Amino acid sequence: MGLLNFRRPVEMAPPVTGAVAALMRGFSLEVMPRTAEKIADFRALLPLGTRVYVAHIDGTPIAEMVATAARLHAEGMAPMPHFPARIIHNRAELADWVTRYRDVGVRQALMLGGGVATPAGVYDNSMQLLETGLFDGFDRLHVAGHPEGNRDIEPAGQDRVVMDALRWKQEFARSTGVEMAIVTQFAFEAAPIIAWGNRLREEGITLPVHLGVAGPAKLQTLIKFAVACGVGPSLRVLQKRAKDVSKLLLPFEPTELVQALAAHKSAHPDFAVDKLHVFPLGGIKASTDWTATHGGAAARPAI
Repeated sequence: MGLLNFRRPVEMAPPVTGAVAALMRGFSLEVMPRTAEKIADFRALLPLGTRVYVAHIDGTPIAEMVATAARLHAEGMAPMPHFPARIIHNRAELADWVTRYRDVGVRQALMLGGGVATPAGVYDNSMQLLETGLFDGFDRLHVAGHPEGNRDIEPAGQDRVVMDALRWKQEFARSTGVEMAIVTQFAFEAAPIIAWGNRLREEGITLPVHLGVAGPAKLQTLIKFAVACGVGPSLRVLQKRAKDVSKLLLPFEPTELVQALAAHKSAHPDFAVDKLHVFPLGGIKASTDWTATHGGAAARPAI
């Protein structure tokens, strides 16, 4: 039996607490065109109305991105495509993308810098995209967050530039009336996430946080993605697990992390984390099986 086909028997699944179910309500999922192609029908895996981010990897033709978003919309999901500023060449290209997405029913977008060192054109950050006015009429415009810091922006590990940018985006949301949330990179440990969430509130940033968690996957897969994506100190959770021979044959799941965050949220209702965003690094089906058994099966979100 392959590792990615491993399923914990239903009778062994941990009970879902009310706190976990509350945190799972309105969870979202991330796909790419090539991973979405492997799914026959998303309605068999996700509650209707689930927000599904469509990740735009540099080099992916816009036609493939739009086709994936159109298919998700047709299957009753709420597609939210990525708009990575640094891979967009100019305003004309951005306007073309926005028009194509509008034409297939997209009304939500994730705005982000894009993670490449040298911009392909005139845009360097997500604030510049927001300022274009091209997204007027969209229902939601989400922005990126990094609980363990973003060394592409602040190599020395400070957070002043990031906090100032989030305040700017929060004011943009207030002045325009658009719904906005911060969707984050994944992490593996509750303590740094809680500290970051508290720091947001101390800085006056009240935008809700949709926290990224890595769905079930082989340990080697998670370590590879964590290193590539710049995950910080919480990587030690995986490193510690790698030393436990008894766990090497089991896929790593985010259950303990989610339980810890749900308990914290229950005790501190104002905690910044409001929902979960699942990165299906071990495959979409493995992640949707996990969400279904941890309170997400009936978690129909408000679009």
